Amino acid sequence: MKTRNGNLVVGGVLVALVVLAALVSFAWTPYDPVQVDAPDRLLGFSGSHLFGTDKFGRDVFSQVMVGARTTLYVGVVAVGIAAVIGTPLGVLAGLAPRWLGEFVMRVNDLVLAFPALLLAIMFGAVFGADTLTAMVAIGIATTPSFARIARSGTLQVSSSEYVLAARSAGRSRLSIAARHVLPNISGLLIVQASVSFAIAVLAEAALSFLGFGTRPPTPSWGRMLQESQELLTAHPRLALVPGIAIAVAVLGFNLLGDGLRDRLDPRLAVRA
Repeated sequence: MKTRNGNLVVGGVLVALVVLAALVSFAWTPYDPVQVDAPDRLLGFSGSHLFGTDKFGRDVFSQVMVGARTTLYVGVVAVGIAAVIGTPLGVLAGLAPRWLGEFVMRVNDLVLAFPALLLAIMFGAVFGADTLTAMVAIGIATTPSFARIARSGTLQVSSSEYVLAARSAGRSRLSIAARHVLPNISGLLIVQASVSFAIAVLAEAALSFLGFGTRPPTPSWGRMLQESQELLTAHPRLALVPGIAIAVAVLGFNLLGDGLRDRLDPRLAVRA
């Protein structure tokens, strides 16, 4: 039980740090994150520049703070798209006649076969590489996970006595979904949202690294990694700082998802 609570607490703290950095960046950053200052280029860790400066003289700490904002923005929109599309599809597949449910899930499996990065690159080639394209691509690629979770939960809830009683009373599938299914699978969806957020963070960083994500001059952790490649040997901190930021965000959301799963899953609660 302590381990489960520990995952929730540690994950919550790490996520809170990322969220705090993003929120504070709206009101304050030590320096303008996009201002080029050639005389102060490639400075190391110091009191005036906590994480030093990059090859253009931009403050790395300020870039990390604004990069957290970009990461959370992409994650929220991408996970929102996936949840809004995937959850109704999963519930439909669980409550609809068997043939229709199987058809929905086979289409879902087809979408699942396309990795988020490949889909985003395809979208970028067609619609242009930017933050919006990355968010939509990541959201669509994550949709099958929500659909599978929602369908699994719906099938489990559908076999319960109160749902069978509702069907005997003549309630429609829409009424059963709204009053019985969704409230009982909300815990599963929350956990999936946390895990999907970690996937979205990694996907956004990878896309920005490849040049298919957030466009400059808006700071992005992935592009910070890309720009640090040529100076990796002489100034490894330029890659280390955004790399740690990405790791903290991904680890935080994964631990938060594990903790929420252990807390919200009644079967695990009984075992504890």
